[in-house]
Amino acid sequence: MKGRRTEQLFQILSEGGYSTADELAEKLGVSNKTVRNTIKELEKELEALKTEGRIDIAEKLKVARSYGDLSENSEYDEAKSEQAKIEARITELEYQIDHAEIIDVEDADAVTIGRKVTVKRLSDGNESVYEIVGFAQSDPSNGKISDESPVGKALIGSKIGETVTVEAPIGNLEYEILNIE
Repeated sequence: MKGRRTEQLFQILSEGGYSTADELAEKLGVSNKTVRNTIKELEKELEALKTEGRIDIAEKLKVARSYGDLSENSEYDEAKSEQAKIEARITELEYQIDHAEIIDVEDADAVTIGRKVTVKRLSDGNESVYEIVGFAQSDPSNGKISDESPVGKALIGSKIGETVTVEAPIGNLEYEILNIE
């Protein structure tokens, strides 16, 4: 099970009646590969948890039960806790897939969810590449930032060549958008 939600973003699809990844990709203004990968990653994680994850936990519970008295059995308590975490993640993934929201892309040249953005911090010239993802899929250590984060909010809707100001706890940071993929 992934510790931090590392799958690519987005809020997949449900309400628009799109039945294929191609239709979703066109609506979002992103490559089909990105959409397919996102959907496949969510489904792959869900399937792994439903099969291997549940099998592993069942085995741990079986072993823990063999130790006897369950009221003082820390292995059993730990296995039950892990089982609850897996079941919660399964429920969360199923909800994400079943209740996804279509994001309208008004401008194909602008930063939107699902896009990779290369930016340069103007204060020191440091360049970074971020993939804008939904909150549940954010993983800043891997360059995936939420559209709800300070940087994500500032970048959404911006275009190449524009400068955005990010209000951060350390003060305002200015970024120039160099590329959008």
